[in-house]
Amino acid sequence: MVNNVQTLIKYVVESFAEKKNEIEYLVEEKENVIEVTVLLNASDMGKVIGKQGKIAKALRTLVSASTPRDSKRYVVEIKEKA
Repeated sequence: MVNNVQTLIKYVVESFAEKKNEIEYLVEEKENVIEVTVLLNASDMGKVIGKQGKIAKALRTLVSASTPRDSKRYVVEIKEKA
């Protein structure tokens, strides 16, 4: 993970997850969007997403607030490992 926004995503996710060494981050750049997919174990899904998705929503709010105006927009997806 290279940039500050991606470091922020990693920090927040790992603050809530128990199995930190099993988390995978997939970063895909498109035209004007950078899509960050966080792959978690089933046991960590609820902890990272939070009740009614409050932690995930807060993470997305932090990411949009910390993204510079002239840069690409970030999209954060949280998925369970297959």
